[in-house]
Amino acid sequence: MTSAILTMNAGSSSVKFALFDRSGARLVSGALSGIETAPRLTAADAQGKELVDRGWSLEGDADPHLAAINALMSWLDDHVGLSALRAVGHRVVHGGPDFVSPLRVDDDVLEKLVALTPFAPLHQPACLGPIRALRQKHADLPQVACFDTAFHRTMPLVARQLALPRDYESQGVRRYGFHGLSYEHIARRLRRDFPELARGRVLIAHIGNGASLCALREGTSIATTMGFSVLDGLVMGTRCGAVDPGALLYLLQQAGVSADGLETMLYHKSGLLGVSGVSSDMRELRARSNEPAVREALDLCVHRFLEQAGAMIANLHGVDGIVFTGGIGEHDAMFRRDVCAQLGWLGVGLDVAANAAHRPVVSTAESAVRVLVIPADEEASIRRHVQTCLGDDSPGEG
Repeated sequence: MTSAILTMNAGSSSVKFALFDRSGARLVSGALSGIETAPRLTAADAQGKELVDRGWSLEGDADPHLAAINALMSWLDDHVGLSALRAVGHRVVHGGPDFVSPLRVDDDVLEKLVALTPFAPLHQPACLGPIRALRQKHADLPQVACFDTAFHRTMPLVARQLALPRDYESQGVRRYGFHGLSYEHIARRLRRDFPELARGRVLIAHIGNGASLCALREGTSIATTMGFSVLDGLVMGTRCGAVDPGALLYLLQQAGVSADGLETMLYHKSGLLGVSGVSSDMRELRARSNEPAVREALDLCVHRFLEQAGAMIANLHGVDGIVFTGGIGEHDAMFRRDVCAQLGWLGVGLDVAANAAHRPVVSTAESAVRVLVIPADEEASIRRHVQTCLGDDSPGEG
């Protein structure tokens, strides 16, 4: 194997990775998990056969993220040989106002991405950690940054502005939108598999621990529910979604919550976890849905979805299709059922059996709105961007 592309999708304590050949075929999928506590490397081949499952101990003051990347690269060297690696692509959450397309990472680019950390204080450092580690140990290996914000560069000015004093906009305080690599993949799949729908008005719902909606017209983003940060919009696993700014001022000024405490609350203690008092995991909430606080959390999640779906559909002047993706969007039939039941006034008709089986098309033949389930695949988007940045004319499917 030659010219393999490695993709990395980093979180605060884990990194999902995949290895692709030049045609776009996925050869390996895996993860580095528990990086700061109980690090573990797992990987499987395209048929799901386990290739590796091993952990290691954290040692002294060693950088756990560097140790994790070193473990991955050592295993890849044994498995395929590092000489087979052509480049590495990374999901970077925030590109700010300037980075609107993927690009090779050099010292200048990395410095500018670090400067964007205040825009995404919890996510940006995690995304940049593997880039730094690879530059330290494998400086000659090309790396490409792919931005979650870039897909929404097509939004009109009015969809990007915040009603704050104009001076702040020049400092980058505006709406950006996120989950762009996921939405980009869905747009490609629609063009390939549902071309007529791809030319129309589509609401994409990326619903997982992080969640957002995107209004897609003729394959381009015109509006989305996340804004300046990944906190905005829908109710999420531990994130609050849209909140009256006055409530935040009250917490700061009257309830004695510090700025750091508020950040922790909004990112880690709110959303489904905060309202239910039980869990951020939808599977556990389903199992305890008879408990009043859990039921309220589930109902609020659907209610906020409907509110914001209405705004997206209004921006589109109607809707021809709805696509569910992300962990909950793909695997929670009850969530899709509850949402679609409330959208019946649009002419949405759900096929109960198809929905329960998580089929690609879950709407009835008579439904005025086509409802689809398409698996998220940010890694496929990253792989395509890497090959394009490297000058490939035909980066393959995916």
